[in-house]
Amino acid sequence: METVSTTERLKGLRDLMKKNKLDVYIVPSEDSHQSEYIAPCDARREHICGFSGSAGTAVVTLDKAALATDGRYFNQASKQLDDNWELLKQGIEDVPTWQEWTADQSEGNKTVGVDPTVITAPDARKLEEKIKKKGGAALVGVKTNLVDVIWGDERPPRPQEKVKVLPLEFTGKKFEEKIDDLRKELEKKKSAGLIISMLDEVAWLYNLRGNDIPYNPVFFSYAIVTPGAATLYVDSEKLSPDVESHLGDKVQLRPYGTILEDVKMMSLKPDLNQEIEANSGNKESVGPKRKYMISTKASWALSLELGGEDEVEEVRSPVGDAKAIKNATELDGMRACHVRDGAALSEYFAWLEEELVERGSKIDEVQAADKLEQIRSQNQHFVGLSFDTISSTGPNAAVIHYKPEPKSCSVIDPKAIYLCDSGAQYLDGTTDTTRTIHFTTPTAMERKSYTLVLKGVIALDTIIFPKGTSGFALDTVARQFLWSHGLDYRHGTGHGVGSYLNVHEGPIGVGTRIQYSEVPLSPGNVLSDEPGYYEDGNFGIRIENIIMCKEVETEHRFGDKPYLGFEHVTMVPYCRKLIDVELLTPKEREWVNTYHREILEKTKGFFDKEERTMKWLERECAEL
Repeated sequence: METVSTTERLKGLRDLMKKNKLDVYIVPSEDSHQSEYIAPCDARREHICGFSGSAGTAVVTLDKAALATDGRYFNQASKQLDDNWELLKQGIEDVPTWQEWTADQSEGNKTVGVDPTVITAPDARKLEEKIKKKGGAALVGVKTNLVDVIWGDERPPRPQEKVKVLPLEFTGKKFEEKIDDLRKELEKKKSAGLIISMLDEVAWLYNLRGNDIPYNPVFFSYAIVTPGAATLYVDSEKLSPDVESHLGDKVQLRPYGTILEDVKMMSLKPDLNQEIEANSGNKESVGPKRKYMISTKASWALSLELGGEDEVEEVRSPVGDAKAIKNATELDGMRACHVRDGAALSEYFAWLEEELVERGSKIDEVQAADKLEQIRSQNQHFVGLSFDTISSTGPNAAVIHYKPEPKSCSVIDPKAIYLCDSGAQYLDGTTDTTRTIHFTTPTAMERKSYTLVLKGVIALDTIIFPKGTSGFALDTVARQFLWSHGLDYRHGTGHGVGSYLNVHEGPIGVGTRIQYSEVPLSPGNVLSDEPGYYEDGNFGIRIENIIMCKEVETEHRFGDKPYLGFEHVTMVPYCRKLIDVELLTPKEREWVNTYHREILEKTKGFFDKEERTMKWLERECAEL
């Protein structure tokens, strides 16, 4: 993680700000679809400040610059930012949010600018309110992205990868049925239609996948579904005859770049349903004009072209909600791909231990990650990785979203903690697993920390809760054991996971984000269970399983409510050397033993002719 010199880039941006009569300019991380992971051509925030983490916002004034990011990236940002930048550590007491910092800089009737395609309409409204309260002039949508201008010819081209059909054997539901379900929602809400801007929602709705964003099988697109039509906005050169045949005459195709122009035209048309009713002569049946729905994650630009907040209905996307509840086919796929993936991880850890300990090999973090990818790639239905592998030794493991780089990464130290957070994309599901291991003799603090984290994993895995409970309410379940020792971690406890889609999937999760309080967990939700603990400059620990929400039987049903629990699908053993058995209750110890028996039973068939992994697996899965 090298520091990037940004002096010339900032000078170029400030010159453009002056030409556009802007005093402050905001550069968010997201693209026009509010994607967490983005294509290289949309990495504007990284280009202007040098910080490459997935979350953060850069704000530039004519004489200052600040980057705001969360606790996952404090270490990384402090290493990558040069002296031009102030780091705003979000979540730390007395540190302003980037919105507060922006509003402070706007005092004295100053103007703030932002590309309206990369900020949501709700966020733009809240920010403008803060700016005006501080005495700022306004928040202005600048249609030309100023970072793109200074990036110039060096900016990577927009990807044009081919789109492919995901067969029914993996989706479990035809896209026509999904659209019918969506239209029922439109009718319930008396809506003129839904504009869909999130890339994973478009891919899921039409049973299509792409490769425009690294690790995320999505493609640049928009969709509009009305009571009478379904339209997909995608560049035609990305579509094969198979895709066109799959969509048939049920879906209209429009060029990707025409979405803003089209929604503006839609906003100018009278409501079709109102027009029909009026022409029928039944004036009493004519209701209010039906509005189009857009997601609260849709861009400010989309909202503006539809006429602004008074002319649209902002909702949590019904497509996102439906996508998060996996059907039986998708859940079976998750179970199957995690068995294959778990076997690959066991093979990897067995190989790595032999190389480091028995052979004394010098293997760096990138070489190790490459070996893991090579092992995974032999699996059935493997497509690629689901994110950059976090392969980290010793102090690097304390950097929560560490990304090893060739030539600058560390050689793995067998006498230190090794943390590996990795995942893969398979046609039948998406995996995300973290295991922390030690190859020799861990310290007492490492064993204690690991076991407290493990207790949190078990507690969330085994919790039973009434229907209607959110992930926000469950966060403390996993933190309680660390808290009792005055320890904690600066990231969420769990995130939703897509089905051969984005590894981080909304709207559900386990953590303190306010949105996690808005959506109760439901049977069919797939999410991670990943508490951790990190000592800067020393070591880091994280344990992550993927769990699936299900209805469970209970002795009583208070309030006549169903009760829910979880099923784990990750099949990789925990590190025996790091478990302090004395800190586990008898019930927790039995849970670990039962889990290890399950892993051995489900994955041993992969190693009938592979003695090294089989020995490692039997040792790690032995009774505590």
